[in-house]
Amino acid sequence: MKKSAITFFFLLFSGYYLVAQPLPEQIKMNRFIDELMAKMTIDEKIGQLNLPVAGDITTGQASNTDVANQIREGKVGGLFNIKTAQKIAEIQRIAVEESRLGIPLIFGMDVIHGYKTTFPIPLGLSCTWNPEIIEQSARIAASEASADGICWTFSPMVDLSRDPRWGRISEGSGEDPYLNSVIAKAMVRGYQGADLAKDNTLMACVKHYALYGAAEGGRDYNTTDMSRLSMYNVYFPPYKAAVDAGVGSVMASFNEVDGIPATANKWLLTEVLRNQWNFNGFIVTDYTGINEMTAHGMGDLQTVSALALKAGIDMDMVGEGFLTTLVKSLKEGKVTEKDINTACRRILEAKYKLGLFDHPYQYCNTQRAENEIFTPANRRQARAIASESFVLLKNENQLLPLNKNQRIAVIGPLGNNGLNMAGTWSVATDFDQAISLLQGLKEAATNPELITWAKGSNIVHDSALEARVSIFGKDTYRDNRSSAEMLNEALKLAANCDVIVAAVGEAAEMSGESSSRADIGMPDAQQELLKALVATGKPVVMVLFTGRPLTLTWEEANIPAILNVWFPGTEAGTAIADVLYGQTVPSGKLTTSFPRMTGQIPLYYNHKNTGRPLGEGEWFSKFKSNYLDVPNDPLYPFGFGLSYTTFQYSDLKIDKTTLKPTENLKVQVTLKNTGNYDAKEVVQLYLRDKVGSITRPVKELKKFEKIFLKKGETSIVEFSLNIEDLKFYNSNFEFEAEPGSFTLFVGGNSRDVLQVDFELSE
Repeated sequence: MKKSAITFFFLLFSGYYLVAQPLPEQIKMNRFIDELMAKMTIDEKIGQLNLPVAGDITTGQASNTDVANQIREGKVGGLFNIKTAQKIAEIQRIAVEESRLGIPLIFGMDVIHGYKTTFPIPLGLSCTWNPEIIEQSARIAASEASADGICWTFSPMVDLSRDPRWGRISEGSGEDPYLNSVIAKAMVRGYQGADLAKDNTLMACVKHYALYGAAEGGRDYNTTDMSRLSMYNVYFPPYKAAVDAGVGSVMASFNEVDGIPATANKWLLTEVLRNQWNFNGFIVTDYTGINEMTAHGMGDLQTVSALALKAGIDMDMVGEGFLTTLVKSLKEGKVTEKDINTACRRILEAKYKLGLFDHPYQYCNTQRAENEIFTPANRRQARAIASESFVLLKNENQLLPLNKNQRIAVIGPLGNNGLNMAGTWSVATDFDQAISLLQGLKEAATNPELITWAKGSNIVHDSALEARVSIFGKDTYRDNRSSAEMLNEALKLAANCDVIVAAVGEAAEMSGESSSRADIGMPDAQQELLKALVATGKPVVMVLFTGRPLTLTWEEANIPAILNVWFPGTEAGTAIADVLYGQTVPSGKLTTSFPRMTGQIPLYYNHKNTGRPLGEGEWFSKFKSNYLDVPNDPLYPFGFGLSYTTFQYSDLKIDKTTLKPTENLKVQVTLKNTGNYDAKEVVQLYLRDKVGSITRPVKELKKFEKIFLKKGETSIVEFSLNIEDLKFYNSNFEFEAEPGSFTLFVGGNSRDVLQVDFELSE
């Protein structure tokens, strides 16, 4: 055959091969959206940027609401705060069948720590130090919520916080950037799975970008102000981790950053998020975030809407600033058609990735809803995860675990209140199914009649304050009897018991959004109750319900056993009973430092040194950095948590004392279970960069591993470090490791550690 003929047939075959092969998904998506946008008017493009709250839309009347008319006119891109497959299918039908272009809606909800099956609040989940089960909790939440019509969740919240006065510390994962980053990735994987187009996934939305957890005074929505080095080295890593994990959307925060509200901060939204981190999803505001910039002093609604769009916001939650002002701003040259097209494309891409254009009703399968929500298997998983989140803070004379034959007096306002067990942001929880502590103990006890309950006190003395924390259907059941009457009833019960279980702490909505507290001590009425119970001479176990670290100095000094259970979710009572009776050994570790007094705040383990630090073992020395009246250190340090058994750390080894930039450092420590229970321990590895071009923290968490050991068992735990673990952002914002001396620490918390030194060479 001639060369020309061979060439012809080769080219013919190659052309056939190229045509026959399926197009890459990105090219298919781009072509589809190009063709769709070519048909769209400017009003329809702007409509895609509008995210109203569902409001009063319900089955049977959806077609007659104002929102329904907006959907028909192409003025709505998505809705949130609506659930059930039937309702969502009806509204989706209006979008797909009654609007000009039939563009489907995206449906979102605050699925924060579970859906119907509710897991511990995120701060509690973080205390498991177990990314695998945290990912499982998100996977179950995604499966349940997607079965009820939802395809987008406003989670995970990865705002690092060092201030427990801030109510939303309950919704995050504590004070450490590395642990927050690990959990952020786990949550995104759990929600989104490997394929967003599947009908059992949710598009995740990492929030609140950025620095929301650093609000001044711990007051929600307040100003933040920090150096960019702190942003890059401490606060940014969890957001970037979520982006690296492929998160589909990002929510802008309410606070300002460098004097510009995050919702209009182009450096934050475009330069950092998109250009530096290569985020390619869409950005949504928080609730009325655009409108609120007027109160910040940024201009009227038209002005701030244009600022937000130009900065990189793609979707306007609730405020309708885009919907009502962008056409005028376009005519006046304050925004361009390209700005609008860019935002519209990102929303359409999200819908494409979710498979909504091919299957707009794929999340509306009522059969799935009947079979996959709040299943026995999901509840079993919630129970196991909850019990792993509890942190044993004190256990004097091994008071715990309890005996199932003991007479137990459950005393306290949270002992028989299922409504408060799920904690804040539990919008889909079936509270009728939530299990109280009293119910859980009765179900587990050999003889349920041995378990009795008295309220003992209200949550707080101030009825007006209690009313402010008894919202969202989570009644605290305030008792109108006098404090003396309630206390006398409790003391009579206590007189006939073997042990008192004091169920005390915060009500569910004492933490969470718009629930900041200036005083984070035990509420007054309950502290009086605790003092009276201790005075009886009966052994007291304090079961602490809380959404934040509390100042527990008196409690630590006077109560023999303290189990912090956070807010454990729908399976609260059974999970707590599992731990109190020793069916499960507690293994949770704190992800936030517990201050001794509110005046120590902010208090966090990975702080910087001063030029006048205290010496080892000192708690006061004149002309050094300390308080006159209280030690610097926390009551309970980051990473702290006891067990029913004991663990011994020994023989910390590294395989080299000088590490070259191309090498790995192998770390070994011997861990022995020296007690009487099979149990889990979280082995934590920290580093200190002893000399740097900028000041460095005294310790930084770099690795951890949760280990199970049978009683008497010994294991060698290994870690591997490389130069990436030593890097930080220097004063030129270069992410580099600097040669020099390091100290490596390994232990069961950030305070009680073994240590060894090594050098990083040039």
